[in-house]
Amino acid sequence: MDLQSTLADRLNAAIDAKRDDLIALTQDLIRIPTLNPPGENYREICDLIDARLAARGFDTQLIRAEGSPGDSDQYPRWNVIARREGAHPGECVHFNSHIDVVDVGRGWTKDPFGGEVVDGKLYGRGACDMKGGLAASIIAAEAFIETVPDYAGAIEISGTADEESGGFGGVAYLAELGLFAPTRVQHVIIPEPLNKDRICLGHRGVWWAEIETFGEIAHGSMPFLGDCAVRHMGAVLEEMEESLFPALAAKRTDMPVVPEGAKQSTLNINSIHGGQSEILKPGTGLPSPVVPDSCRMIIDRRFLIEEDIDEVQAEITAVLEKVKSGRPKFDYSIREMHRVIPTMTERDAPVVETVTEAIRLTLGKEPSYVVSPGTYDQKHIDRIGKLKNCIAYGPGILDLAHKPDEYVGVDDMVDSAKVMALSLLRLLGPAA
Repeated sequence: MDLQSTLADRLNAAIDAKRDDLIALTQDLIRIPTLNPPGENYREICDLIDARLAARGFDTQLIRAEGSPGDSDQYPRWNVIARREGAHPGECVHFNSHIDVVDVGRGWTKDPFGGEVVDGKLYGRGACDMKGGLAASIIAAEAFIETVPDYAGAIEISGTADEESGGFGGVAYLAELGLFAPTRVQHVIIPEPLNKDRICLGHRGVWWAEIETFGEIAHGSMPFLGDCAVRHMGAVLEEMEESLFPALAAKRTDMPVVPEGAKQSTLNINSIHGGQSEILKPGTGLPSPVVPDSCRMIIDRRFLIEEDIDEVQAEITAVLEKVKSGRPKFDYSIREMHRVIPTMTERDAPVVETVTEAIRLTLGKEPSYVVSPGTYDQKHIDRIGKLKNCIAYGPGILDLAHKPDEYVGVDDMVDSAKVMALSLLRLLGPAA
């Protein structure tokens, strides 16, 4: 048996011995309700991660993303990044996890911040997405350091803010500081919940925009004296149904996007607001009778790597111009809110090949390669950090993210930690 095989066996044994610690760490993370919005308790969870990793020889930094969207004195956008240098020069492997979780919502039968373990499942908001993955990466790094203390290179672990709202107060901010520059970091693994036997190579693109149609206010009893902006928006929706949605459904990608329905281009109508604002409870009474002179619609367009962003925008403009040509007084505006270009790491990238082999050895099977239908923080590492050697790999079932009774399997966390530790061995450990 060669040295790497011997060390791999010792790594697996070390992680098995840390099973209870892995559970406890995940519970500690879940029990800090880092809800976003508005961005609660970021400093508390960063302090927890900071204290744990500093005690294990990591140099740690707490970084507030001052001036980023959402940052305020009430809800500061805190991040933690920790680095541990090895005994010899070498490359850096970085595990990045977001610390924020979405709203709890209704329908829970478990305490969303209790961290309860039932039948091998650890429940809580963020258990799957992605505090289980964060804990697994920490346990993997600790087991590796204990087993291979003379490793080469460096290990980094980060807990970052606001991924659920775009990542601008988290990975984007750190990337702007140069912390994901290829001269500093060479391999990035993001432990998002993509299932323990899958490697996520990237994600589709996204374009958010606000469309506003304009009208003329008038008395509701005499709508013929005004011009209803909501009716104009209805015409826009009708044209989208007739021409745009069928055209998008016909577009297909060679990207291995999951689920199957996301292999096409998609458009979601996020919201429509027309006329007066709703009367807030406990207010009573009726709104005043007026013809609405404005109607706003937020659209969420997900596009494929084969599409160009200019084409995506032009399709929406074409719909609006067609409606305008057939409706007197029709006028509109478009305001871009958010854009992300699609990204996909090559299958022969070093981090992909390394994690592939680690999955083979740990799970005894070939991994599948997928692309996410939505975006995650790889976009900032790629576009701002200019680092292409990045994937998402972590425990948890993607379909459980953001759902009531969200959970992560304890066995899945243990297996994923073994894959991560074995990847560290292959990238930073001694040669076979």
